[in-house]
Amino acid sequence: MWSWPFAWQIAPELLRAVQTTIAATLAGFALALVGGLLLAFARRAKPRGVSLAAAGVIEFVRSTPLLVQLYVLFYGLPSAGISLPPFAAGVLGLGIHYSAYLAEVYRSGIESVPRGQWEAATALNFSRRQTWTRIILPQAIRPIIPVLGNYLIVMFKETPVLSAITLVEMLMTAKMIGSASFRYLEAFTLAGMLFFLLSYASSLLIRRLESKLTQR
Repeated sequence: MWSWPFAWQIAPELLRAVQTTIAATLAGFALALVGGLLLAFARRAKPRGVSLAAAGVIEFVRSTPLLVQLYVLFYGLPSAGISLPPFAAGVLGLGIHYSAYLAEVYRSGIESVPRGQWEAATALNFSRRQTWTRIILPQAIRPIIPVLGNYLIVMFKETPVLSAITLVEMLMTAKMIGSASFRYLEAFTLAGMLFFLLSYASSLLIRRLESKLTQR
């Protein structure tokens, strides 16, 4: 049966684990944002070899499970002389995995920009960098903000996978509490509530950001 005293007792430990979960999510998402944009640029590159290589990387990453990629980074790389701590391997795995998805999101946003905008940049004698930073990317990123926000929430909810590489995040902490006390109900319920509250708060912030951008 549910025990409120035990729930209050384990709450601080779960809240400390939330910090690791949030840090891994934000760091992984930042890496995915940059990596996805670079892959999107490479996917649109004029040299066909670069474009095909980027497309191959995207399809390979999207077609393999995140768990397998994490195992390769954490357990496989040491055989090549590269050892990563659990947090770094987890962030790198999340970043690489979701950069493949965000690359396609970026590409759809870029392709939605009217061709006339490219022609206007050429007529104004903008450099390639100015064309991307001042005209194309501002118009491409605005409509894909909701999709990027959805991937952020999905990434946050997938952080329990990082426990497979010994990263003690929120769900792993709940498991450890349950195995030590033989009381799983309170630990898993509190972990689920924290996941829900943080995901819901993130969705509200994303909606607010979207409404602000659409009003401009």
